[in-house]
Amino acid sequence: MVSTPAHTQQLEGHATHDVTNQPPPLAPYDASDDPALLEGLRREGADWAEEGIRRLGLTAGSPEAQEWADQANRHEPELRTHDRYGHRVDEVEFHPSWHHLMRVAVGEGLAGTPWAEDRPGAHVARTAGGLVWGHTDAGHGCPTSMTYAAIPALRKEPELAKVYEPLLTGREYDPVLRVPTEKRGLLAGMGMTEKQGGSDVRTNTTAATRTAEPGVYTLRGHKWFTSAPMCDLFLVLAQAPDGLSCFLVPRVLPDGSRNTFRIQRLKDKLGNRSNASSEPEFDGTVAWLVGPEGQGVKTIIEMVNCTRLDCVMMSATLMRRTLVEAGHHVRHRSAFGARLLDQPLMRNVLADLALESEAATTLTLRLAGAADRAVRGDTGEQAFRRIATAVGKYWVTKRGPAFTAEALECLGGNGYVEDSGMPRHYREAPLLSIWEGSGNVNALDVLRALRREPATAEALFGELALAQGADARLDTAVTGLKGLLASASETGARRLVEQMALTLQASLLVRYAPPAVADTFCATRLGGDWGHAFGTLPDSADLEAILGRALPGGN
Repeated sequence: MVSTPAHTQQLEGHATHDVTNQPPPLAPYDASDDPALLEGLRREGADWAEEGIRRLGLTAGSPEAQEWADQANRHEPELRTHDRYGHRVDEVEFHPSWHHLMRVAVGEGLAGTPWAEDRPGAHVARTAGGLVWGHTDAGHGCPTSMTYAAIPALRKEPELAKVYEPLLTGREYDPVLRVPTEKRGLLAGMGMTEKQGGSDVRTNTTAATRTAEPGVYTLRGHKWFTSAPMCDLFLVLAQAPDGLSCFLVPRVLPDGSRNTFRIQRLKDKLGNRSNASSEPEFDGTVAWLVGPEGQGVKTIIEMVNCTRLDCVMMSATLMRRTLVEAGHHVRHRSAFGARLLDQPLMRNVLADLALESEAATTLTLRLAGAADRAVRGDTGEQAFRRIATAVGKYWVTKRGPAFTAEALECLGGNGYVEDSGMPRHYREAPLLSIWEGSGNVNALDVLRALRREPATAEALFGELALAQGADARLDTAVTGLKGLLASASETGARRLVEQMALTLQASLLVRYAPPAVADTFCATRLGGDWGHAFGTLPDSADLEAILGRALPGGN
């Protein structure tokens, strides 16, 4: 008989180690605990929504909602092209967690609801709700965003809007495919891009053929990146006899039969895994014309403004979500004899991230306020929205990937494993710069607006003038911006738009943020007292004040 070594005998029945120096779970937490968010909500005319936003913040930060988000991304949607008998069905099956997330989002008015509300601030309240509920999962924000954006385009055809708008603006989530008018609520998607053109939709080859019934066409062709294929209705661009036009395509026709919407495959994406993105094929697909023939781009332009705002909002949400996670980790983790939060260099990193997050959130809510006032007929806000939304879309979404990478690094190796959730956020960040026009597309769109719509430049500089004299660095930056504008070229478009974004963010912070935040932002982003990575704030920065404002529960 072989005897057990003495040192092995001593270990039997005992744990090899105790778990120490690890942070507790973040959830439950309040996703609305953000002064920049709540102050912006009030400032932009939606103070009446604060109680609901705070309630939604507690729901978003609950262990249950965070688990929904995790499960919806771990159990990805699955395509089912045929039923058991061989009939073509083209359905996508989701994990129950996806439906839980969607039910809350639609129920809280984060889809089309603002278009049905008369009170000022409705669009601001929706954006604030997105900034909060987005702390769960970004993927399901795609169908709610498209539903929100589809309504102003659909209104180009009043008879169609009369039928579908009440169901698109409701608060009921009804995921089963059936005749749209027999459902309690609808979701809308979009089918714009094709493999040969991408953002250059004028190269689309999907053909629209008129039928004997006025306004009714059949489509034949393909789409390359159509997200949320289980939506009830889709706005689709196709080439009609008089040019590129916009059409409404229901998944189920009024007689109850399935419209031809063959899903060839689901995209295997970097991120946004909870959301299905597909390549549908049209072949005799029945569609209704929306807006005049040949004016498809003009018909959807308002839709583009809406979805671009949501890209800014979702990027700002990712920033805030990952900042909260990083702040929580460093508050509870120690290294080299002190809490990470108490280490000067870590405080510099977090404060730098906090500045970027507050600037993104403040700009997002200003854009939402402009959208709200623009739809109510304010021409000045319409011009400001036109230019500032494209500027914000370019810059805030461009900052997202670097931000989430730095926040992930605050967790060290803990942030690199899937269980932390940080890799999911990191993979999500690049999408928002690509979706609804990549960086170059947005930068060139800003140039186009400046050249064709002089009122947009007037509106932008009118906004900047509201902070004139408050900070010398900002005044110098505005003067420099005017010089860049005078010599604007396509080659320098990114540099111009970047400067527009930074001066706009700085002007908002100078007017509305605490002095420590505004001063440090202007010193670094405009004054050049900054390095090339986060965590390079100058020694003069008031880190205590910045962190005390940014981190829930103090610093």
